[in-house]
Amino acid sequence: MTTHPTRPFEGQKPGTSGLRKKTPVFMQPGYLENFVQSTFDAIGGVAGKTLVLGGDGRYFGVEAAQVILKIAAAGGAARMIVGQGSWLSTPAASNLIRLRKADGGIILSASHNPGGPDEDFGVKYNMANGGPAPEAVTDAIFARTQVIDSYRKLDAPDVNLTMVGESRLGDMVVDVIDPVSAYADMMESIFDFKALRGLFHEGFAMRMDSMCAITGPYAVEIFENRLGAAKGTVVHEQPLPDFGGMHPDPNPTWAHELMAEMMGPDAPDFGAASDGDGDRNMIVGRGIYVSPSDSLAVIAANAHLVPGYAQGLKGVARSMPTSAAVDRVAEALKLACYETPTGWKFFGNLMDAGRVSLCGEESFGTGSDHVREKDGLWAVLMWLNIIAARNMGVAEIMADHWETFGRNYYSRHDYEALPVDQANAMLGDLRDRLSSLKGTQVQGLVVQDADEFSYEDPVDGSISAHQGFRILFEGGSRAVLRLSGTGTEGATLRVYLERYVAGPEGLTEDPQHALAPIIAATEDLVGIKARTGRKGPDVIT
Repeated sequence: MTTHPTRPFEGQKPGTSGLRKKTPVFMQPGYLENFVQSTFDAIGGVAGKTLVLGGDGRYFGVEAAQVILKIAAAGGAARMIVGQGSWLSTPAASNLIRLRKADGGIILSASHNPGGPDEDFGVKYNMANGGPAPEAVTDAIFARTQVIDSYRKLDAPDVNLTMVGESRLGDMVVDVIDPVSAYADMMESIFDFKALRGLFHEGFAMRMDSMCAITGPYAVEIFENRLGAAKGTVVHEQPLPDFGGMHPDPNPTWAHELMAEMMGPDAPDFGAASDGDGDRNMIVGRGIYVSPSDSLAVIAANAHLVPGYAQGLKGVARSMPTSAAVDRVAEALKLACYETPTGWKFFGNLMDAGRVSLCGEESFGTGSDHVREKDGLWAVLMWLNIIAARNMGVAEIMADHWETFGRNYYSRHDYEALPVDQANAMLGDLRDRLSSLKGTQVQGLVVQDADEFSYEDPVDGSISAHQGFRILFEGGSRAVLRLSGTGTEGATLRVYLERYVAGPEGLTEDPQHALAPIIAATEDLVGIKARTGRKGPDVIT
């Protein structure tokens, strides 16, 4: 073991999903080492502990895994459970932490962000419950990064991570495991695989786009090998360090190949996509795109059809920017419904306390208490199980849902890579005017209320302030604005737009047309285009 003197690097503050920076930043001498040592110091050291390690296969992941193993060994860790090739999807890592009763884990991913030598990299610490570190831990990590003066690293050859089996790094056991099998087994314990095999046996056609990211091997094993879907059902199935040049974010903009196929004349029955680290999903039917908010609501309304949830849900939760579609389902089913800030760690507290079974975020993340992360393939299997149980297509299921519960028209407009000062000044000005907006008439709408969202955790009483701005209009429409914590360049402003229509009329409009008054009112009130010089959002989902 060698102790290396070092100095703090600026900006090593973990966000909602760990520390994300451009890959060359992480490749600086000592940068990764500082952050990992600070993480281990902040959790009280790793002596005698068992940790899980893996990631989404992006560029620099293998090298980073070797660095982390040597720092863990120098710190006296007892065992590191590593995905073969340093691969593990985020939900699979969460499952392994829980299954193997590990003390925590490190996930090497920047999720849906692009990968490659000049793109993004990330490191995230997950707790013993399998979920992301809470703010108290990430704050402690950041505090340590600001004063760190040395890190400890074992001087040893790299570990062979290509072969399953145990080896030693100093006194630490390195347990290289198949990254797919335990996760696939868990899915088989939750869903009716017999019914799903019957679905594919009868000719049901599906397209799963893994976007050259980590879910490829998982999707091939589950859909093609275990469920009998036709070979080639999973496309872009090989994880690549640069994701084949793709932006592995499963939304209509970046998963455009899938969208074109599903909206074309020869579309299969069902389409889905997942992201870089496997925790997000997009659901598409023949000729119909399902918004993540609607997907969450449909899953909540039909969860009882899935064996793992046959006894009913304990409750549901959604992030504040997510539409209120699931709220209407919860009200009808007499379920508790929680509104939290963005960030899966907030759901983790509710799940650990037994308050909710199902939760979701509008940013293409849905999951349940089977793990403590959102889970892309789990959401796809939920939809397949519902389709098999109801013997209905996606369009039929959506039409029936809207007729029953009404429709929350919803869209997110992203303005990416804005100058940070400009974005902060624009939202600072909105903050100063919030109290004066009530009663304002704009674009035929009346502002009912406006505030900056703050959340008091019902489990531990912690307060999370400054979680986004809400402009609520009379009649159930609203606009939400917040800066994203997942980018690595400039500031990304997310604008969430929602309008509720009870039906039975007006349930089949194009969402952008239905939301036009909300879009125009938000521009009048905030002046995004006027202040940034942008002609419009970079991404619309």
